[in-house]
Amino acid sequence: MTTVPLALPVGIGIVGCNYGRLVQLPAFRLDPRCKVVALAGREAERTAELARAENIPLAFGSWEQLIEHPDVHVVCIATEPALQPQVALRSLELGKPVFAEKPMAADLATARRMAAAADASGCTTMVDFNFCEILSWAKAKSLLDEGAIGRLRHVDVNWNVENYATRMRLSNWKTSGAEGGGALGNFVSHCFHYLEWFCGPIKGMSATISGLPDKPAMETNVGISMIFRSGAAGNLAMSCASYLGSGHRIEFYGEEGTLTLINETTDYMRGFRLSLGRRPAKAMDVISVTDDIDLQFPSDGRIAPVSRLAARFLDGIGRGVPATNGFREGLRVQALLDMARRANELGHWLDTEPESQEGQP
Repeated sequence: MTTVPLALPVGIGIVGCNYGRLVQLPAFRLDPRCKVVALAGREAERTAELARAENIPLAFGSWEQLIEHPDVHVVCIATEPALQPQVALRSLELGKPVFAEKPMAADLATARRMAAAADASGCTTMVDFNFCEILSWAKAKSLLDEGAIGRLRHVDVNWNVENYATRMRLSNWKTSGAEGGGALGNFVSHCFHYLEWFCGPIKGMSATISGLPDKPAMETNVGISMIFRSGAAGNLAMSCASYLGSGHRIEFYGEEGTLTLINETTDYMRGFRLSLGRRPAKAMDVISVTDDIDLQFPSDGRIAPVSRLAARFLDGIGRGVPATNGFREGLRVQALLDMARRANELGHWLDTEPESQEGQP
């Protein structure tokens, strides 16, 4: 593996002025082993203004200039799925580790190329699957692993929100399945990752994907039934067209109890309430979890979880080893996204194919 000397500190370059600046920047700045030295955006003048405001030394109007600069040792990408592979592949070609967003590409073939390039380069990679870094989720995972609810019978995911792109009826990747986004790529990519983290590999699924009644091409709804390798069943219902929606809830039902993660707020990452009930209890008990890092950033609940991914990413670079949530895990999720789309198009159940098992637990 490529090892970057952390004593420098590591020079981070961020491609993307929205999420990259608002979330990745403060998340990486929490780690003294690195320094954000460059920002790239589509408009050179605006990017320069934003970089000055954030005290970032270098600003570029193109991603190519950023990744080729000698002061940039590591590249963080916060772009749409169709552009991200170009940035990642060139960065890996130059021997620079890559921190990427989800989904890692707009299609499975490109995701395969990215994973193969990461393997060939020896560079540490990571995909920003950040829900599993929420401390209440980490506690839920440990409880499940410890057998707190016994053998898992089934899991239900209900995620009902109205995102900005849908509310404003924007035509961009967040509303377009063809561009690797829509409800499936933008939201359910997270679900596939965390469901396998919690419950183990998905063995097969059926899927229904739809859009708004008057604009069906605007992908807003996904319904999936699945079976895990363990024999447990799963159901997922996700809509990003739910005005005043009920939020995000995950319910785990086992032989000996029930565990839930419920967030009724509009903050995607903050507000999850963890509850556990074990036989013969008549009600659920709330388990309190405090995140000291999150308390530092009251305006954005995404920063604390991403900071933990950033730290693990830097660990991998420093030790010259792969990081959890690398491009192989990203490829696994991409394969499940592809499988869901095919299941929807074919209108019947699909079992997991050997190629879609890459990167699975």
